Amino acid sequence: MTVRNSNTALELRGVSVGYTATPVISDVHLKVPTGGWLAIVGPNGAGKSTLLKAITGIIGHSGDIRLHDTPLHTLTRKQRARELGYSPQDPALPGGLTVTDYVLLGRTPHIGTLANEDPRDREIVNEALGRLDLTEFSGRALHTLSGGERQRTVLARVLAQRTRLLLLDEPTTGLDIGHAQALLELVDRLRTEDGTTVVSTLHDLTFAAQYADQLLLVDEGGVAAAGPPSEVLTAESLARHYAADTEILHSTRGNPVVAPLRNTPANVTQESPAR
Repeated sequence: MTVRNSNTALELRGVSVGYTATPVISDVHLKVPTGGWLAIVGPNGAGKSTLLKAITGIIGHSGDIRLHDTPLHTLTRKQRARELGYSPQDPALPGGLTVTDYVLLGRTPHIGTLANEDPRDREIVNEALGRLDLTEFSGRALHTLSGGERQRTVLARVLAQRTRLLLLDEPTTGLDIGHAQALLELVDRLRTEDGTTVVSTLHDLTFAAQYADQLLLVDEGGVAAAGPPSEVLTAESLARHYAADTEILHSTRGNPVVAPLRNTPANVTQESPAR
């Protein structure tokens, strides 16, 4: 089956998903345009990663999930792997593999049964390594990489799949602000250059607001808010869904910046330092 071209890369119609008879998250409706970036946000345990796994087909769901207007359930595992690339929050990095060996795994959906990779596959892998500044690490063993290098290697494996949709579960986990920003800039550049659609989960709300076109806020088993970052990230909303006291600032580009506010007890007075 060939997945059709569509201006909508991903659509969920009344999707409910969970690991037991009781859904973790219910009745999700969303559309992600081709080339867009949707960030799924919400408090811990709200079902962000669970929803992402349902889109990959890893766990079951009710409702309708469509990739470029083709129902997900009609696609074989190999067809899904050619259409979407998934980077889990804690990827298993097999011991004994080099960076190149691992990134080559991304070509598996395109290699026939009992066949080996060909020069074209190697070319695609080398291109992915180059775009993510990993060429010098190509022969390194996975266990010798730093956290940022591992995250980029996982992304390179996903890019080697040559899919039209990237699903990234907390891609900045364990990264400091500089490495996190660099990784998200790379994803955004790839999206701009290739027209790739991105759906990610992100704990950092400011990062989500800087890079994503649309946010989906999930809480208490459903969708609490959806829309542009400026509409979803309000002080009132964050107080209600995160129990957080925040102030919403704005960057020079107009994107929301979430600033936590320290609660100073009313009985504590500010005194001038002793001279």
